[in-house]
Amino acid sequence: MSSFSRRHVTLGLLAAPLAACGFTPVYAPGGPGTLLRQSVRVEPPETRQEFELVARLEERLGVPSAPSFALTHELSVSQQSVAITGTDDVLRVRINGSVGYALVEAASDAQVLAGRVAPFTEYSTFGTTLATDAAERDATDRVMVALADQIVAELLAGATRLL
Repeated sequence: MSSFSRRHVTLGLLAAPLAACGFTPVYAPGGPGTLLRQSVRVEPPETRQEFELVARLEERLGVPSAPSFALTHELSVSQQSVAITGTDDVLRVRINGSVGYALVEAASDAQVLAGRVAPFTEYSTFGTTLATDAAERDATDRVMVALADQIVAELLAGATRLL
């Protein structure tokens, strides 16, 4: 029981500096998250990978009816062998994703936020061809989700400048 009480005290001490600096939740009424929610039109996808990226962005930001901002993106995906046996068999592959993005104000065409995110994930090639193909597709989808989530996190962090 004493460790439970210590946890509450520790969390309280950690939260105190946040309250003192004017911390407010991003989705609080009037917060920066509400400014972006359902007001960002994402550039339409052209490939399956872009489709997964855009779907996750729209899931996180909402689909706008009257967008105030446009989000453009430039996607790059590459593969790298990371575990190779002595007989040159590849056992593990890394998928590197990278997206440069720009948030543009629709009314003025002025760029308000921009950045680049670059997560990666890996998959195993040990198994049947079908299993390897499924693992590759799943890993690619996971990279697209990670890319979208990092973009949204950076947009929300930078949205305080838009208020």
